[in-house]
Amino acid sequence: MRVAVFGAGYAGLTVARRLERWLPEAVDLVVVDESPSHLVQHELHRVIRYPELAETITVPLEEVLTRATVRQARVTGIDPEAGVATLEANGERESLEYDFGAVCLGAETAFYDLPGVEEYATPLKRLNHAETIRSDAFDSAGGDAVVGGAGLSGIQVAGELAALSDSEGLDLEVTVVEMADRVAPSFDESFARAVRQELDARGIAVETGATVERADEDGVDLADGRTLSADLLVWTGGIRGPDALGGERRPVNADLAVGDGTFVVGDAGAVTDEWGDPVPASAQTAVREARIAAKNIDRLVRERRDDEPARLATYSFDSPGWVVSVGDGAVAQIGPVVCSGDPAKAAKAAIGAGHLSSVGAIERASELVHEELGWPDASAFDFSAELARLVERYEFTSTTDPATPSELEVPFLDTTLAFAETMVPGGTVDVTRATRLADRSHPGSPANVFEDLVFGALGGMFGSKRTENDEE
Repeated sequence: MRVAVFGAGYAGLTVARRLERWLPEAVDLVVVDESPSHLVQHELHRVIRYPELAETITVPLEEVLTRATVRQARVTGIDPEAGVATLEANGERESLEYDFGAVCLGAETAFYDLPGVEEYATPLKRLNHAETIRSDAFDSAGGDAVVGGAGLSGIQVAGELAALSDSEGLDLEVTVVEMADRVAPSFDESFARAVRQELDARGIAVETGATVERADEDGVDLADGRTLSADLLVWTGGIRGPDALGGERRPVNADLAVGDGTFVVGDAGAVTDEWGDPVPASAQTAVREARIAAKNIDRLVRERRDDEPARLATYSFDSPGWVVSVGDGAVAQIGPVVCSGDPAKAAKAAIGAGHLSSVGAIERASELVHEELGWPDASAFDFSAELARLVERYEFTSTTDPATPSELEVPFLDTTLAFAETMVPGGTVDVTRATRLADRSHPGSPANVFEDLVFGALGGMFGSKRTENDEE
């Protein structure tokens, strides 16, 4: 009997690691991915500013999978009903038959057949995209950078470009274009408002209610007749299904099943949960869906072995919150609480570290925390030992999947949630103004102004500038 997992992103790796523990030894478990490494996708935008981070957010599959056979190949087609996948590697094609499978191939960027957009814009899905955006930013110094789409990906790309411009003196004018009437249109208004304030504070221009019609080497044309100059164009304006599913996000119900033994998981599917509600595409939903898919595959395997009917589990959408970085700042919605500054940045770092810890990449997790929070370097602070202690304390075990804020059980988050639920049951508490006051990275905050004054004065007295390793 063969079980196949197609794709080793968040969903695929979650399914594979669970099945490694659950499936009988006699079952052949195969993981197919185009890359030999797992990519921490939600940190990819950081590589635009910190290219050295690429090594931290890529984890070789051979390091995190202990039993599965890893096949490096591109999945070009899947017939869920027949249980057959078509693979391509080194210019050769072959068929892979399977009894039960999980399609976790993620989504590709949708260009919607807009003239010139795919030709002149760079998406952000892979490491080489981030490297291209960084290179193009330097080549476009003194010019205009336009980001199409103000969802979380577009917001984070814009934040990195603005921060890169500031740190490297590129003098880029960064603009985000969004066809909806506000940024982060799929999220709560209080969260979107806090994100907009972060963009404004960092000098990032925002064009909402603006629909891109076409692009060329000089810029983008909008539906209202305006043209935006663009020396650099990044497109995060939508997603489509993987090529192996004909470019469509396969519709699936709450049990995620298509055919008799194939499950479509994460962004590759248009998932409807057990309440009949559409599920948003995100890393956290992909991971939670993956748990259901792994459970269902395990039940079907045991059904065949024991000849007893299996009842499939179903997925119900329930998000603990969202976090987005904007340059050196961040905004988080954790339950009913919206915050910014250090609490939001800590939540962002914790999510990434929690995910890497969950797949056994403790050293990479410590490096990621260092990059996200700017803590002292390893010579001054033993990240590995400290993170290992936290992993043990907060139960990041081999059975833990990529974390979301509420699953980390961080005391700050628990306290804040309790406060919000007590003060405004069922409502939202927006504490971004308060948390920004002490945020040194937020332009114009008292802490930021004070820091600039102090180090500016010291620089004038001693002829030196503050470095990244200077502390308070």
